[in-house]
Amino acid sequence: MSIKVNYEQLRDGLEGKGVTLVAVSKTKPLEMLREAYDAGARDFGENKVQELVGKHEELPQDIRWHMIGHLQRNKVKYIAPFVHLIHSVDSLALLKEVNKRAANNERVINVLLQVHIAEEETKFGLTPDELKELIASEEFAAFANVKVVGLMGMATNTGDEEKVRTEFSALRKFFDEMKSKEQPGKFEMDELSMGMSGDWGIAVEEGSTMIRVGSSIFGARNYNI
Repeated sequence: MSIKVNYEQLRDGLEGKGVTLVAVSKTKPLEMLREAYDAGARDFGENKVQELVGKHEELPQDIRWHMIGHLQRNKVKYIAPFVHLIHSVDSLALLKEVNKRAANNERVINVLLQVHIAEEETKFGLTPDELKELIASEEFAAFANVKVVGLMGMATNTGDEEKVRTEFSALRKFFDEMKSKEQPGKFEMDELSMGMSGDWGIAVEEGSTMIRVGSSIFGARNYNI
């Protein structure tokens, strides 16, 4: 297995489609990330704050780090100085904390609001109605250091491709609905993050602008870490 070949094949297959390839490097050692970096990868995704911080300290500073996992409020402060995009904002309370920590670092942090589209209860995310309520709130209007730039969703973990397609299609329709309406100042619909190693092809067909791919680049994940 060649990380370089895997990455280049994925990247070349996405050329001209307006899709950002985020290399999901969770549990992977630094030398594997460096191989992907040398192949041209600049967007890397992690799902644990401690791992994200450690890798940021060791790897080139032009990497754009994506926080893709569930984020606890008490850990936002560790990634606030450098994180490029947080994919997994699923509550007003978390958004408030991100805004606070961004202000402390004199920067605006871009985030995606996570929408719950899967049948699995273990998946996090807002319902469409909860999301609309959040962005209409007075608290949201007052946030000066956080900017919502799109939505993220995770499909049901199933081999039923039609179910996955239906879930992605529903999120795309909601994305388009939100994009068509005038929204608060720090709310834009530029990115739709959906699709992982097992379903990114369907996600791209359904309008994803950002896919989060790990095992198709780095090989199978080590669950013992």
